[in-house]
Amino acid sequence: MISKSLAIKVLNAALATGGDYAEIYLEETVTDTVSLENGKVDSCGGRQGYGAGIRILKGFRSVYGFTSDLHAKNLIELATTLSNAYEGERLITVDNVKKQHVKVINKMSGHYADVPTEKKIAYLKECYEITKGVDERLVRIVDAFSSVRKNIEIFIAEGNVAKQINAVEERGRLTMVAVAAGSDGQIQNAFAGPARCDGFEYFTNVLDYKKKAKELGEKAIALLSAKECPSGKFPVVITNGWGGVLFHEACGHPLEASATAKGLSVFSGKIGQQIASSVVSAYDDGTIPNEWGSTNIDSEGVPTKKNMLIKNGICVGYMVDRTNGRRLGMEPNGTSRRQSYKYEPTSRMSNTYIAAGKDDPEQIIKDTKLGIYVADFGGGSVEPTTGDFNFSASEAYIIRDGKLCEMLKGCTLIGNSSEILMNIDRVGNDLAFGNGMCGASSGYIPVNVGQPTIRLKEITVGGRGGKLE
Repeated sequence: MISKSLAIKVLNAALATGGDYAEIYLEETVTDTVSLENGKVDSCGGRQGYGAGIRILKGFRSVYGFTSDLHAKNLIELATTLSNAYEGERLITVDNVKKQHVKVINKMSGHYADVPTEKKIAYLKECYEITKGVDERLVRIVDAFSSVRKNIEIFIAEGNVAKQINAVEERGRLTMVAVAAGSDGQIQNAFAGPARCDGFEYFTNVLDYKKKAKELGEKAIALLSAKECPSGKFPVVITNGWGGVLFHEACGHPLEASATAKGLSVFSGKIGQQIASSVVSAYDDGTIPNEWGSTNIDSEGVPTKKNMLIKNGICVGYMVDRTNGRRLGMEPNGTSRRQSYKYEPTSRMSNTYIAAGKDDPEQIIKDTKLGIYVADFGGGSVEPTTGDFNFSASEAYIIRDGKLCEMLKGCTLIGNSSEILMNIDRVGNDLAFGNGMCGASSGYIPVNVGQPTIRLKEITVGGRGGKLE
């Protein structure tokens, strides 16, 4: 996107006052979205954008700025302005740039630019007809398909030879919402959002979109007759796949170096200590081919890796970006991410999950005499400093004598990050992933949450349904 000679000039301007690291992050983005409401096209179109972010590090300090003007004069002026945040003598003079090879993890089966809009509309209309056919009480159905392609170029200077790193990211996502209205005025809704770092062929030929569209409508209708969830402390079994959002929020964020390096996490300083039950191991892995949270490189140009966070209950690692790695005395491990050039990168999750265990998922339910089964989550929140969290379950059932019984609504799980990890006593062998977007200081990024079926031997459940019996 810019020449090597211009990159050298910008980096040297950035390093003029004693910075020990300088980075230029350039990005060109093309997005496209087609959306239907009740089977009719609601919106259709795309947009393009480009820009650059410049960052300078000096010790533990960081300064960052961005621009959408990529002319040489403007980039050099921005680098000079940022460098004025420091005072000192030049430590590094860049005199050459060497291109660094990037291993391609996400190999595309096709590109979205080659898919006609008419084909996407026909696909979404088919989804709509399937969902609508479930029940006449479905009053609103929204189906959309979105894609994004990013061309990324990063120049990094830590010595007189700078690195040039180029990468491409391309993703697609199908989102479906169904709203059901009961005769009593009650409104319930259901959501599905399968996503992939792959071409449109995945969504038409691999993903069972017909099944998902049908299940979406069935869930919204079923919620109209669901019982209010009881409250109290009892065992909870959580589904695989999207059930991992609880681990993502309650335990994943507190394991990011942006929190641990500053003592702002319940897991700060816990490397080598037990933070979970011995049946729990967990990873953040940005290298799983074509998964929604995978990238070839992170936003600092570091190759993504499979990072173990918890091993048999022992904390063995964090997700570490360059800046917070300096504070921790740890090397960056490919987990620095950002939404776009407008954000300074920091440690973030990619595909974060509890590893598969040995238990049969059906047996976990059979071995639970009385409790709650959570099949899907809605929203939630966590305070990383204390680890306290609460999450709403959008689909849950009573477990009675080892069987799934009445469907529930208004179910909330309340607890603490350390407490929940120690209370996991069963881990299934059915690891799966769920796709979502995660928001934090460096913007919204695509992530996978994941886990096998797990059981919490006890957790506080909030609801308006009285006593569980």
